Amino acid sequence: MMKTSLKWSVVSVVFWTLVAAIFALPQLERSRDLHRIFLSAVAQWWSWGILVPGIVAVDRALPFAVQRIAPRFITLFALSPFVSILYGYVHAVLKAALGAGKWSGLTGTAVVSEAYMEMFWSMLVYCLIVGVWEAYRYHERFVSAELQMERLQRNFSEARLNSLRMQLDPHFLFNALNTVSSQVEREPKLARKMIEHLGDLLRLSLDSQGVQEISLAEELAFLDHYLAIQKIRFGDALKVEMQIAPEVKDALVPSLFIQPLVENAIRHGISKRARGGVILLSARRFEEALMIQVLDDGVGLPAGWSFDTHKGVGLSVTRERFAGLYPDDASHFDVRRRSEGGTEVSMSFPLHKREETDDSLIA
Repeated sequence: MMKTSLKWSVVSVVFWTLVAAIFALPQLERSRDLHRIFLSAVAQWWSWGILVPGIVAVDRALPFAVQRIAPRFITLFALSPFVSILYGYVHAVLKAALGAGKWSGLTGTAVVSEAYMEMFWSMLVYCLIVGVWEAYRYHERFVSAELQMERLQRNFSEARLNSLRMQLDPHFLFNALNTVSSQVEREPKLARKMIEHLGDLLRLSLDSQGVQEISLAEELAFLDHYLAIQKIRFGDALKVEMQIAPEVKDALVPSLFIQPLVENAIRHGISKRARGGVILLSARRFEEALMIQVLDDGVGLPAGWSFDTHKGVGLSVTRERFAGLYPDDASHFDVRRRSEGGTEVSMSFPLHKREETDDSLIA
């Protein structure tokens, strides 16, 4: 605290000395008494340097609100004569102390006389100081309001993303439990294996609670357990191929992000064909972006399909989360019908890794 006060004291002395030098220059060109003229200017501006903390303290004590701005400035202006008298007193002391003028005694008459002679000048400087300080305070208030609004928007965005993420958990678990329950009576051994994988899924899901992004490798580990359950259910009718570039495995992706896309491909594409089908998941780097595709050779999208008419939870929530996490034009999320049959979901977004991640991505 003392170091900070000393620092600002030094800055104040240097600043007001520079101001004094600037105002003394025109007089120095016309006079040979350089020493006295410079010290006189120093006394004048150091006086204001001494008064500024008091002016600022009074200003801070007044209500600071837009609706009170007129009474505020009237009060500050009404104080200007008193500030002028105080300035005259301080100026007289400093001028005599620095040897720039004769000591005339600190009588009331002398102080008032000094203040009266420089009334216009001192009021002008006072108003300038108040104006600069007020501009600074309003700028500070504006910046503070901007930061607060940005913080509120970020908190709202994180809360919204968490809400979307939480919608996926019960949706996914409901579908997974339905798959397990359908096998309990027919294939108890297979059902037990499903339950083991479901337990791993629950553990991984809980581990990622409250985290918006995880590594692609972690997301794929989650997906492996989900696919193990589905492969037990569909057998050879479900084939999954993965083309994952090694250099993107540690890239960050939204948690519980790829699974809903694969689930959507299975439920609405592969499961509706008697002979099943193939799902291809690919992830690679393209320039500074991570590109992910989920393709299937299922029945494809119905004619006239659009997100506006689509009522499924998984795909809609995944797309909405994507838009919230990657709002810039450099990202895209697209769902289309493949010409050779089936559906393609493709997306790209800025590639970044854990060590480059900002803490703001953690909810």
